[in-house]
Amino acid sequence: MKVYKALTIAGSDSGGGAGIQADLKTFQMLDVFGMSAITAVTAQNTLGVHGIYDIPLEGIEEQLEAVLSDLGADAAKTGMLSQPEVIELAANSIRKHRIDRLVVDPVMVAKGGASLLAVSAQSALRDKLLPLAAVVTPNIPEAEVLTGLSIDSMDKMKEAASRLVNEFGAKAAIVKGGHAAGEPTDVLYDGESYHLLTAERYETRHTHGTGCTFSAAICAELAKGRTLLEAAHTAKSFITLAISRELGIGAGHGPTNHWAYAREQQLSSSRAKEEGQSS
Repeated sequence: MKVYKALTIAGSDSGGGAGIQADLKTFQMLDVFGMSAITAVTAQNTLGVHGIYDIPLEGIEEQLEAVLSDLGADAAKTGMLSQPEVIELAANSIRKHRIDRLVVDPVMVAKGGASLLAVSAQSALRDKLLPLAAVVTPNIPEAEVLTGLSIDSMDKMKEAASRLVNEFGAKAAIVKGGHAAGEPTDVLYDGESYHLLTAERYETRHTHGTGCTFSAAICAELAKGRTLLEAAHTAKSFITLAISRELGIGAGHGPTNHWAYAREQQLSSSRAKEEGQSS
């Protein structure tokens, strides 16, 4: 049996809804073996981030080298890389180990409002990491910071996605539309064509870790050899179900339901078997 492997380079969320915890849960639910290099430890829950403790650069580098020199990775994703030195270190490791299926989730602000990316790191993210990305997955506020655009329409989302590819060097970009009014529509630009990913909007406060989970699902599917468009559609279904089947835990911005997609697949399989037996 082929074992597909994905690596997350990100921060730890003690509340389990975002960061490496969300990434590893998503990898597991999509039948991919997950590995991690932790860049920072946060003390957080659904009410907010109460502390951020950076891992020394040597510790991050040793994690990356230990994993990639032995296990390797079919794909990788980055999340919280708070300082320019961490971004440069991650970029060097990605180049050294020739990881070409890289998903860059430009994590900037936690759901509760805490800043997770230093201003000094923004240029490093653009210059060092985006040129290595198979796809970058910003939400609208993150895309505004990266591109300098004011995004208030679908045309502006398309322009931002195009700029991330044509000016900053990512192979593809998905600008997520969850912050816009109406149905949450994401714009995928692959350097040639635009694709729209639309889903129903669910009114809930339990959306902590949606960006991490979405990008992790793309990473898992790319690790399995799926095309970016296939991976994006699976990720959209995964996160939509994770939001709609809310767990309802925590007093603030609760986590999404990482079981939901797999359980829906199991139910669909059971229904198909029942229909086949009755026909």
